[in-house]
Amino acid sequence: MRLHRLGITAFGPFGATEEIDFDALSAAGIFLLHGPTGAGKTSVLDAVCYGLYGAVPGARQSPGTSLRSDHAPADLLTEIRLELTVGGRRLEITRSPSQTRPKKKGDGYTTEKAQSRLREYVPDEGWRALSRSNQEIGEEITQLIGMSRDQFCQVVLLPQGDFARFLRADAEARGKLLGRLFDTRRFAAVEEYLAELRRAAGTQVRAGDERILAVAQRIAQAAGPAATECPLPGIQPGEPGLADAVLEWAATARSSARERLDIAASVLSAAESRQTAARLALDTARELAGLQQRYEETRRRATAVEAGRAEHDQAQERLKRARKADLVAPALELREEAGRAHRRADAARDRSRAGLPGDLADAGAEQLTALERRLREELGGLDAARRAERRGAEIDSERTALERQARADDELIRDADSWLAGWETTRNGLHTRIEAAQEAATRAELLAGRLDPARRRLDAARRRDALAAQVSDAEERLGTARERALATGEAWLGLRERRLRDIAAELARELADGEACAVCGSPDHPRPARAGDGHVDQATEDAAEAAHRRAEQARTEAEHALAAVRERHAAARAEAAEAGDGQAADAPGERDRAAEPTVAALTDLVDTLTREHTEAYRTATGTHAAREALAAAEREQEQRAGARQQAERRAAARTSRREGLDAEQAALEEVLAQARGTAGSVTEHAALLQHRVALLVEAAATLREEESAAARLKEADDRLADAAFRAGFDTPQDAAGTVLPDSRQRELQHRIDTWQAEAAAVADRLAETDARAAAGLPPAAPDAAQPVFDTAERLLRDAAGTHAAARERCTELGRLSRHAADEVRGLGPVREEYERIARLAGLTAGTSADNERKMRLESYVLAARLEQVAAAATARLRRMSSGRYTLVHSDARTGGRRAGLGLHVIDAWTGRERDTATLSGGETFFASLALALGLADVVTDEAGGVRLDTLFIDEGFGSLDDQTLDEVLDVLDSLRERDRSVGIVSHVADLRRRIPAQLEVVKERHGSAVRHRAADGVSG
Repeated sequence: MRLHRLGITAFGPFGATEEIDFDALSAAGIFLLHGPTGAGKTSVLDAVCYGLYGAVPGARQSPGTSLRSDHAPADLLTEIRLELTVGGRRLEITRSPSQTRPKKKGDGYTTEKAQSRLREYVPDEGWRALSRSNQEIGEEITQLIGMSRDQFCQVVLLPQGDFARFLRADAEARGKLLGRLFDTRRFAAVEEYLAELRRAAGTQVRAGDERILAVAQRIAQAAGPAATECPLPGIQPGEPGLADAVLEWAATARSSARERLDIAASVLSAAESRQTAARLALDTARELAGLQQRYEETRRRATAVEAGRAEHDQAQERLKRARKADLVAPALELREEAGRAHRRADAARDRSRAGLPGDLADAGAEQLTALERRLREELGGLDAARRAERRGAEIDSERTALERQARADDELIRDADSWLAGWETTRNGLHTRIEAAQEAATRAELLAGRLDPARRRLDAARRRDALAAQVSDAEERLGTARERALATGEAWLGLRERRLRDIAAELARELADGEACAVCGSPDHPRPARAGDGHVDQATEDAAEAAHRRAEQARTEAEHALAAVRERHAAARAEAAEAGDGQAADAPGERDRAAEPTVAALTDLVDTLTREHTEAYRTATGTHAAREALAAAEREQEQRAGARQQAERRAAARTSRREGLDAEQAALEEVLAQARGTAGSVTEHAALLQHRVALLVEAAATLREEESAAARLKEADDRLADAAFRAGFDTPQDAAGTVLPDSRQRELQHRIDTWQAEAAAVADRLAETDARAAAGLPPAAPDAAQPVFDTAERLLRDAAGTHAAARERCTELGRLSRHAADEVRGLGPVREEYERIARLAGLTAGTSADNERKMRLESYVLAARLEQVAAAATARLRRMSSGRYTLVHSDARTGGRRAGLGLHVIDAWTGRERDTATLSGGETFFASLALALGLADVVTDEAGGVRLDTLFIDEGFGSLDDQTLDEVLDVLDSLRERDRSVGIVSHVADLRRRIPAQLEVVKERHGSAVRHRAADGVSG
């Protein structure tokens, strides 16, 4: 990578645009970058870093810091343009940070986003644009250079102070720096990955051990008393030997359980023998007692059978006579039914004759029937008269309806005549109302078009007056802020000038005996400078600068605030001064007031327009109602005129209808006079005839029913007498007294059957020989045998329960033991994997016994890199020290710390190896310089062999004597052999005489500037 040109605009201390030609500076191989403190030497290096990576090194990129120069004018944007060659490609990178700039239109400021541009020079085409994306450009540059920003700042911008500390640092500090440069995070990730695998595998092993212990706990519960003889092993999960101990303990528990099962089986067999003998004795005693009790019961039942024999014989005789009487029962029932029917018919005949006239009380059925036929014939002749009577009633109803219709039509005609008389007046009034509403709608639209602009002008006038006060306040604040910014700036510059005059005294305070001076490099300090009266230290200057920056920030904010308020005030004035269409005709002089109208005038105008618009709108809203009223009135006029014509036609029809009804009514009256007779009406005469016919019909029917019932009664008496004689009874009354109901007969038969069955059963039981023999023996005693049997039964149950529990315990122990064995077998591969991973993790973490030097994997890789760096640095260190010093890597352990990142120097004059912390100030400088150059070579190779043709070395040359300085410069000059150029950043005055190519940074009141100095002159 070679730098060609660098353009710096409004960046850091540079208030204008500065161009740096690295090609001219690099022609001599070595060039010097110098200038007073605070001029901006480091800002040049920051600009290079920002151009490549879009960020500056270290803490200078912290949040809240700005890259923009405070000396730059507001319209000059901050920009870095870097032209370089990398990877055989000539590129131009242009970057601008996020910054504020004045608006192109109007007052105020706007924020400009960060921008990046990348171009490539093609010989045949010239500059060709590649990308404008920050992310794409960053990825492209990082890939071409092969280094991150931190690596670039450490390798290309060599900070000597950092490498001096690196020489004196411990292994941990060296590890952090080397880790950033060589990016060994992947090896640390391997360590963490193996540690995580070990933790995960350990968790699985502990989980498996916990499962095995859980099974062991269940085995202990299942073993019962056997578990107390051999307690569970006290090994914790994760400890070795747990699985074997649990399996051995489970085998012991199973053996003890099997012994207890054999003992329980012997006890059960003895209990079964005792229980069998006791049951046999109890069954024998119970059987003898049952036979003796049966015989006594049979004797009692035989005595009871003999006592009921007489009652049994009487029941048999009575049942026999009742069954003979059952043969006469149908004739008896028929006689009773015929008697009841005859009595009902006789009562009905008497009731029907009571309603007949006296001359028909003894009439027969034929006479009554003949009289009924005659009355029916007379009733049939009245049907026509009844129809005529109904038609007369209908004619009366129709006449009443005609009169009601006539009165309604007369009322309708009078009402229609009254309404139609005022129709023309009503129609004209509605037309006038519609025209007035239409005119009001037109005026409302015109007023609405003027009202909205008037309201906007009123709101703008109110904002204008309020913003005028805010403009005055903002102007006062801006004046105050400007005065304060000017005062704080003058105070800060005054303090800075005073501090620079006494800077030697300030540097002298940091001197210590035996330590090299940061300016001249001498360890002797014979006459250190003294501070004069009124000396200003750096803290006071920093406080003054911070106060000035805060005042400048306040001034900028006040300017922005004033511009914003002025912009809003101008917009409000312009809006308030606008005049709407037609507004000049409203009042005289309004055109003059339109330029700057008052709030009161605009308020009056808005109120007047609002009132007029409201009235016009209220009138206009009646347009639809007026049209609807006119349409409804026209419909009503048509309806009333039509109704009047229909009423006149109905009146003519009613007159002809009345005449027809009168003629029909006269004809009907003649027919009805003949049919009514002496009755009030035809219907009344017909009802009387129907009543007489019904009485005659009922009387004839009841007379015939009574005669039929008498005949059936005589026939039933004859059948009953014949049936009683055939059944063996003297009279029907004797047969009737012997009849029993079915329920009574069934009861007698049940008593007879029960006695006979009991007698047969007693005879059978008296014939039993075993019961008779048992009765001759002594009384049995089953109560004495029962307690013996209960005791034997209880002992058997206890023995059986004990045996079943022992058998179940053995079964469960066998199942759980197999489960434990399965868990142990399943955990075996997991435990082996854990042991393998644990060995690897311990080896990479430096905690394993196999790792003799206790070096972590990342430290081991860094130690190899450090060994390469020491070898590369030694080649230059030997030249700088005239062959005296050699840098070597040491992996020896110091104290209890881990080994791997030690760095020693071998002194050829003494032949001894010692720590780099024992080098003097000058020796430390050229040793750290050699280390930095060697590190640059190794990192370059690590990054893919990208050439670093431009390097910068920052400070430290003041600690060298003349001879050593010559040797160091010779080494740096030798870098040209590899086509490299080296830029030295230093205050040492002797270097200005030794190095002709120089880039001077000049500090001025309005911003810093750069000057190129070559061997042939100076250029700005």
